[in-house]
Amino acid sequence: MILSSIEILDFKNIPEARLEFSAGVNCLVGHNGMGKSNLLEAIHMLCLARGMSSVPESALIRHGRDMLSVKGTFVSDASTEEKISLGIVKGKGKSVKRNGKEYDRISRHIGAFPLVCVTPADSQIVAGSAEERRRLMDMVISQADNSYLTHLIQYTRALESRNRMLRAGVRDNLLYESVETSMQGAAAAVHAGRREWVERIAGPVAEYYSLIAGNDETASISYRSVLNDATLTEVLARSRAKDIALGFTSQGVHRDDLSTQLGDYSMRRLGSQGQLKSFTLALRLAVFDYLKLTGNKTPLLLLDDIFDKLDSSRVEHILEIVSTRSGFGQIFITDTNRGHIDAILSRLGGQPRLFEVNSGQFSELQVGH
Repeated sequence: MILSSIEILDFKNIPEARLEFSAGVNCLVGHNGMGKSNLLEAIHMLCLARGMSSVPESALIRHGRDMLSVKGTFVSDASTEEKISLGIVKGKGKSVKRNGKEYDRISRHIGAFPLVCVTPADSQIVAGSAEERRRLMDMVISQADNSYLTHLIQYTRALESRNRMLRAGVRDNLLYESVETSMQGAAAAVHAGRREWVERIAGPVAEYYSLIAGNDETASISYRSVLNDATLTEVLARSRAKDIALGFTSQGVHRDDLSTQLGDYSMRRLGSQGQLKSFTLALRLAVFDYLKLTGNKTPLLLLDDIFDKLDSSRVEHILEIVSTRSGFGQIFITDTNRGHIDAILSRLGGQPRLFEVNSGQFSELQVGH
């Protein structure tokens, strides 16, 4: 699957843009704050119907405007053309259309146009809160399995009902059991999806990290969940008295986490900036492989400023991975350093496109000049 073209109106600092892309590599070069990452975020919105950060969606609208619009034309591996349009209007929310028809539920769009995005903020996947790691799991698995998102929504709604009961001081066990029964099935499905995903990516994460680091460091990832050892029904029954005192549900899949290790040590506590960057890049590449295998579609790969905080040897190893491993499909790369971009293009060949970005404006450059 490739994104052949995009039209943007009033998205962040981009007033208006119409761009056509290479089916292979597309590079964006320019100073920080010029709009390179904003273009990637517009692509992210088209594919996943959400931005790359947790800011309110109204904040994506260009200052002084009331709405934004992003339209894209995708071409599938079978050469079928599909048109996606997304709009956000202040005070009215968001709409997503596929071939002119609006989705009745935006969640139905997730997974149709798979995407993997590497950003400078990815270090928070390891260094940040467990919520960051759960968000990663949920977004990736939802792209591969629509039923997972359905179960997650069901669990979240039941969890909210239980928390309302806890805050109200309800003590009737039968009422709790009725809500917890609906939570149990959804939690089991979410847990199974997350456990299978971690098992499938653990090997590729270790492999990619070794290739990027270029040394004998061994990275690993594992899944931490209270449901690894008990059913949710058992867990909630044990914690009910405590939860009534706290006023919220203290255990369940909404508290799951990922453990990231470098050898015998915690990557989160002891990893250097370069190690964290290498690990999150390895994780994203493993996610790419996972989505490609499970969805039978080649995801778009967005690499936003990936060389920051990496030494020259790790940069070289990343270039080697991207240039020698087949199957990455369409790639979008941003960098402030034209030298990095030229090095990438000289290795990859094909028919790449190169754009200079300046204050939300895009100018195509000749490759090699």
